[in-house]
Amino acid sequence: MKKITKETNGSKAQTKSALDELIQQGARQIIEQAVEAELASMLEQYSNVRSIDGRRAVVRNGYLPEREVVTAIGPVPVRVPKVRDRSGSGIRFNSAVVPPYVRKSARVSAALPWLYLRGISTGDMSEAMGIMLGGQVSGLSPNVVSRLKAQWADEHAQWNQRELSLARWVYWWADGIHTGVRSDDSDGQCLLVIIGVKPDGTKERVAISDGYRESKASWAELLLDLKKRGLQSGPLLACGDGAMGFWAAMEEVFPQTKHQRCWFHKMGNVLNALPKSQQARAKKAMQDIWMAATRAEALVAFDHFVDTHSAKYPKVVEKLTQDRDELLAFYDFPAEHWQHLRTTNPIESTFATVRHRTKRTRNCVSRATFLGLAFKLIESAEDSWRRIRAPEKIATMLDGMTFKDGEPVTDSTPAQQPLAA
Repeated sequence: MKKITKETNGSKAQTKSALDELIQQGARQIIEQAVEAELASMLEQYSNVRSIDGRRAVVRNGYLPEREVVTAIGPVPVRVPKVRDRSGSGIRFNSAVVPPYVRKSARVSAALPWLYLRGISTGDMSEAMGIMLGGQVSGLSPNVVSRLKAQWADEHAQWNQRELSLARWVYWWADGIHTGVRSDDSDGQCLLVIIGVKPDGTKERVAISDGYRESKASWAELLLDLKKRGLQSGPLLACGDGAMGFWAAMEEVFPQTKHQRCWFHKMGNVLNALPKSQQARAKKAMQDIWMAATRAEALVAFDHFVDTHSAKYPKVVEKLTQDRDELLAFYDFPAEHWQHLRTTNPIESTFATVRHRTKRTRNCVSRATFLGLAFKLIESAEDSWRRIRAPEKIATMLDGMTFKDGEPVTDSTPAQQPLAA
């Protein structure tokens, strides 16, 4: 007969605690092995350096005091070895795995702004991290967290002053994020964000600032600042929703840039103005527009939507037709890029979590702190951004190649034959 054992909550907790301890011990061993490998490589590098009396100049010299590093699996005690330089040249060993003075892993540091924006106060930060990572987490006192927030604000300020004369972006996605976070000089701050695509197809942050209700003045200030720091030209195409002052500002600052309205936002606005009984059919009709293979086919589908809905829902039709050209701008770019250009999904998906995290944060923060927190959140998200499809097509556009219906336009006119003698 099979013996049935009843496991208590206490034994489960003990098992979990033992497992956590085992994992942390394993992590400590791996870190020590990695640091020892770094040291061995360094000693090998200086193996031929000798002191005056002929002995090796660089040798081991014990360990630095043990310190705890807070990692994603909890606090891990580490010891970093030292070296002695008999030649007097000042050679020191600095581990890349455990750099000097580091007490938190990059992953833990990235979690701190998320916790703060979630509503965790500076006084509760250490307790919250302890629950997440297990055990008592040291080094996260309210003063430490306050210093970190000041550091994030400084990092954003420095990044926001970087020189841009060599910067080039092919595409931009722009959006304004209403966070609901109160600052010391405003009831609610709007985060203005631009993500760009570089000539190699990778995405990166272009601008992170704040403004008032996505106004033209706020966007113009941001764009003029980019220009002031050396940006020579705007992107070939910018994508965003239709409710922003961004477009009016772009017309003034970078008038050569083409405009693409976000189909996701446009469809949402149109469907919200229709009765539920009509929404499924209208959605399919709009999908037929932006999924058409050519601009001509898209215009046919566009006219069909207008003819179908204009009699009963003229205001709905007006919502769609007022941005007809801007909704179809993507047809003048490589077909492989269309999925990236028809919507602001690259920026929406990134900042959906930012909106969620800031929704419950009602404590008043300074403008610099607000921007610093947002900067760190976006910096963390940037690691997961993917390169756009067919990045090699970007070089052809920058060389002057034009596209029609997603295909390159070539001169198909036959060369004139010389006249016969």
